Formats: sequence, structure tokens, C-alpha cells
Amino acid sequence: MFDSLLLKTFVTVVDEEGFSRAAQKLHLTQSAVSGHVRRLEEQIGKPLLTRTTRSQQLTLDGARLVSYARTILGLNRDAWAELTRTPFHGRLRIGVSEDFVEPRLLRTFQDFAAQYPGMEIDVQVGIPGTLLNLMKQGHLELVIGSVCETGEAGLLLWQEPLVWAWSAQAVARLPTPLPLALFPEPCPYREVALTKLAQAGIAQRTAMSCSSTAGLRAAALAGFALAPMPFSQLGQGLVVLGAEQGLPDLPDAQCRLFTSPEADPAMAAAVTQLIVEYCSTRRV
Repeated sequence: MFDSLLLKTFVTVVDEEGFSRAAQKLHLTQSAVSGHVRRLEEQIGKPLLTRTTRSQQLTLDGARLVSYARTILGLNRDAWAELTRTPFHGRLRIGVSEDFVEPRLLRTFQDFAAQYPGMEIDVQVGIPGTLLNLMKQGHLELVIGSVCETGEAGLLLWQEPLVWAWSAQAVARLPTPLPLALFPEPCPYREVALTKLAQAGIAQRTAMSCSSTAGLRAAALAGFALAPMPFSQLGQGLVVLGAEQGLPDLPDAQCRLFTSPEADPAMAAAVTQLIVEYCSTRRV
């Protein structure tokens, strides 16, 4: 019998096209991921991947197994959902940070709520600090948002570099004082950017205050202001500046899921599993 954990690791290696990215997605060490695949190969007595220093390819047996593995894992999820289903009722209020709200996430929430007549999911978009304050005041049950260098609790969904974004067409020499595009307080990106610049003795000014990632990108694309943002938000036309331009390193942005102690435990657990599965398919 196959171990579902080993199958999940194997499928993730295939989907992420490598052991390193699979380890990041599964929150495991690269050696643990390699060990899982090796145990599968030992169980069936055949190689599943042909490895080189830079890539790996499925063997014929590996291609056969990955198809079965997807079916087994899918049936496992379906059986769990069916047998643990709870007749949820009422309203669940979720806060989502502006840089994470996506059509596919909203459709995921909509599909989940549609399984339970009488259940409603309301979403409030905003800055993580503001959303967490609302949750503490009893206005939200769950919050998805990024934090930096914090002791805040919460389930880690993923983390990625926070970088200084600037126009690829902008002049090579940065102006002084350094013009910044920032979210208003309380924003973890704003706070850590200002702290790091102050520690480095770099003069700055807030040239643009934005309420959306689109505003930050517009300011950076125009070369109007430098913007701290997660690497995945850069997109075409933006480049990363750093030590070469005399800028301090920024810490990773950690996207976490926060749950209110007042939330219904069963409903919160079900939606947490939904969000974790969603994030496992989201490329950073």
C-alpha cells in the first residue's frame, strides 16, 4: 500500500519541477523530500525520476505512478470532505490583504459556501494591520495577510522576499532624499522599510501614499517613487534594487492565516484546510 504522504511529496516534486521548490511548498527540508521519493522508489523497486545536476525527468514508471497518485490523493480529499462535512450555517467574515485577493481565491470561497445552504462568506480587503485590529475587535473571524519580523501568531502559508521595486526605465542614480511609495499605517512593509532606511542612515520622504498594490506598482513603474513589495508582485517593467544602489536588505514577507478565538472551531478548521490547499497550488 502506498503512503499518501509519500505520494503527495512525489506529485509536488513533479508539479514544482524540482526538489527545492517542492520542499518550500511542503515546508520540508530538501533532504526530507528526497527521502520520501527514495522510499517510494524502494517500495516499487523501480526508479521514478532520472536526475541530473540541473533537472529531473519522469521515467516511464514514474509517469504511470504520478497519474495514479493524483487519483488516490483526490479520492482521499473527497472522502475526507464527505465524511467530515458539517452543516455549516451563518456568516463567516474573512479579512484578506490587498496584495493577496485574487479571483481564483474568491471563487474558491464561493464554491465552498455553495456546498452549505444558509452559509455566507463575507470578505473585507485591506491592510494586514488594520484587518488584525478588526479581528481583535470581533469584526472578523479569519485574516490572511503578510507580516515582517513579528512575533504575531498565525499559520504560515508561504514566505517570499520583500524587495525594493523600481522602474526598469528609471535613471540609474536614485534621488535624495529617497522618494517612497507606501501603504498607510499600520502596514508591515511600510514599517520595516522605514526602519531599515533609518538604520542605514538613508534620508527618505513619502512621495506617494497608496491604498492598493496597483498604486504602488504605478509609482514604481513611472520612476516616481521606490516601493517595498513582495517579489511575486513585481511583474513586467519593474526591477529589484539592493546593495548595489546602497539600499539595505529587507526581510521576507510572511503570509499567515490568523484565526479569531471566537470563530466556530469546525468552520474555521474547514476553511483553514481550504486556504492551505489553495496556497499549495499558488506559485510565488
